[in-house]
Amino acid sequence: MSDPVELAGRRRVTPEQIVDAAAALFAREGYHAVGTRHIADELGIRGASLYHHYRSKEEILAAICRRVTAEPVAETLPLLDDAGTPGTRLAALVRAHLHHLVRRRVEFLVGLQELAALTPEHRAEVEEHRRHYQRRVRDTVAAGVRSGEFAVDDPGLAALALLDALNGTARWLDPVGPRSPDVVADVYVAMLVDGLLGRRS
Repeated sequence: MSDPVELAGRRRVTPEQIVDAAAALFAREGYHAVGTRHIADELGIRGASLYHHYRSKEEILAAICRRVTAEPVAETLPLLDDAGTPGTRLAALVRAHLHHLVRRRVEFLVGLQELAALTPEHRAEVEEHRRHYQRRVRDTVAAGVRSGEFAVDDPGLAALALLDALNGTARWLDPVGPRSPDVVADVYVAMLVDGLLGRRS
C-alpha cells in the first residue's frame, strides 16, 4: 500500500482511497458523468491533487478493474496449487472467489459496465488477467477429468460456466442479506463442483 501524502494541507489520501471513492461514484452515477473534480470533492481534496497518483480518470478506472482481475490472480489462483484433489482445490477456489466478489462487489460491477471506457492497452491487460484465470480453472477441471474425479466432456466450457455462475452473484449477493456469503459458498460448491462437474466421491 502506498504511503499517504499531505495534499495542499487539507487531508491525507492514498491511491486506495481514491479508487474507493471513484468506484462508488462510478457505480452510482456512471463513469462518463463523473469528473476528476467530482472525485476530489468526494475526498475533500483539491482537483489537481489526484494527479499525484493518477494521470487521468481512465487510469483510476484501470486501477478499479485491476482489483477484480489482477487481485484474484495473485490471491485466489494459488489455491489451485495447494495439496489435494482437483475437486478440493476447486472447492476452495469457489469459496475464495465468492468472498472476493463480496469484498469487491462495487468494483466488479463498475468494471463490467465500464470496460469499454478503458484504453486498448488497459483493456488488453484486464482481459489477459481474465484469460489467465479462466485457463487455470480449465486446466484444473481437465486434471479432474483425467483422474476420473469429474465427469464433463468439455473442461473449457465447464470452467466458463462455473465462473459465470460465480460472477453472477455480484449482482444480488448482499453480505448483510438473508443469505450469508458462507452459506452461498457452500451451496455453490455443491451445485458447481459436485453438480456441474459431476464430482465423484
